[in-house]
Amino acid sequence: MIRVILADDHHLVRRGIRALLEQADDISVIGEAEDGQEAVEQVEQLKPDVLVIDIAMPRMNGIQATQRVRALGLATQVVILSMHSRPTLVRQALRNGARGYLLKNSITEELLLAVRAANRRETYLSPEISGIIVDDFLTHQADAEKSGLFDQLTPREREVVQLIAEGYTNQGIARLLNISIKTVERHRANLMAKLDVHDVAGLTRVAIELGLVFVDE
Repeated sequence: MIRVILADDHHLVRRGIRALLEQADDISVIGEAEDGQEAVEQVEQLKPDVLVIDIAMPRMNGIQATQRVRALGLATQVVILSMHSRPTLVRQALRNGARGYLLKNSITEELLLAVRAANRRETYLSPEISGIIVDDFLTHQADAEKSGLFDQLTPREREVVQLIAEGYTNQGIARLLNISIKTVERHRANLMAKLDVHDVAGLTRVAIELGLVFVDE
């Protein structure tokens, strides 16, 4: 039996995806999470075979959660769900350890195939994503520059800039990440220097460009 944790910030979406997964005789959903941080905590506690996670999650997005899961050193594999098909996001997800990347608007039996492939340590991409990646090979310079900027940020800086862009205060960020307010202020200053911006609006704009936070398309 393939043991799965499902992470999505919308209850009704989770319920629908869970119903699809549990139609399969070889898949069992053992936990649910509504943000990226909770997903990582559940993976650490329950040690599932596969984590299925939406990319656009509050507190910690799906790519960051994937990176954190990989850092735990567990056998858990990650399948990313997304409404976003930007090549830079797909590359970031795969580079940080995701085994699958599926578009939400086409989830059917495809998700079952992706979960089974991930459990076998194989990679599965939606056909649309595969086509986008192939088409992007010769024309991805702008995305490559953004990916390079993404790589300049430490994992903690990515968490901080996401929370800033989501509207959290320094005090709120310190509480969520269990760090001091002075440490948050230092991260904020480092982010502004690295990203060459000077206010929260600038940090939010770059966070969206880097795929750390998402807006409706």
